[in-house]
Amino acid sequence: MAVKLRAIIELSRPSNVLITFISVVVAALIAADTLSVAAPMMLAALSASLIAAGANTINDVFDLWIDKINKPHRPLPSGRVTPAAAQRIALVEFGLGNLLALWLSGDMLAVALTFSMLLYLYSYALKATVLWGNFAVSLSAAAAFIYGGMAVDRPTEALIPAGFAFFYHFGREILKDLQDQAGDKAQNAETLAVRYGAKVCVRFIWLNFTILILLTLFPFLMGWYGWRYLAAVVIGVYPVLLYVMISVSRRQSPAHLNVLSNLLKADMLVGLLAIVLR
Repeated sequence: MAVKLRAIIELSRPSNVLITFISVVVAALIAADTLSVAAPMMLAALSASLIAAGANTINDVFDLWIDKINKPHRPLPSGRVTPAAAQRIALVEFGLGNLLALWLSGDMLAVALTFSMLLYLYSYALKATVLWGNFAVSLSAAAAFIYGGMAVDRPTEALIPAGFAFFYHFGREILKDLQDQAGDKAQNAETLAVRYGAKVCVRFIWLNFTILILLTLFPFLMGWYGWRYLAAVVIGVYPVLLYVMISVSRRQSPAHLNVLSNLLKADMLVGLLAIVLR
């Protein structure tokens, strides 16, 4: 039973779920600028986390044959969880996430249902397309911030970090396309990397992260965010982005791309800290 539970947790990709949780909390805190919103903030964070867990779980179901090539250690290709069980788990996670959204408000439920369906559609069809899958995941990451703002009735206050999240995730998603190219190609998935090759992906990554760097300067130059924010971004985010941009130009082995992808994931926490310090 303990082994099965560990496999179920692994299916949800807990580090990704944690980042979703923190993103919602950060958005709610900066939007409301008070701890009096703790109850709706935590409910929204839990709701978004459950939906993210459901999305990650169902993604592994649809990616089973690709993961047999790219990630044979994952719970489904390794046989630790059956596809049928994973589908049931995803349904429960999606259901609980949307029930919590309904508890908060009808508007929250509408957003939760929309992105639940979008993330399911991503796994079912969009992931195997050029850029549409990358766009869907990035939009969902950005929506976590809007969701946090909605929980405290101030969604517009979360637009800036939502924009940052979109471009950050978009670049990372293209890098992951490069990493998964072998399995995607074997399953006839028409991703950007499969259709146009590594050079085009690298150019997209450079363009995307250059836009992100310029965008993150904008709120400081406008006087909306302060010196602490700028220091955190310059010291903790820009060096990672620049390293990834240069490094991906030189080496595209799956192992190296996995290191870069994990580095970007870890640095998301620094980016969230910069927003808090604004």
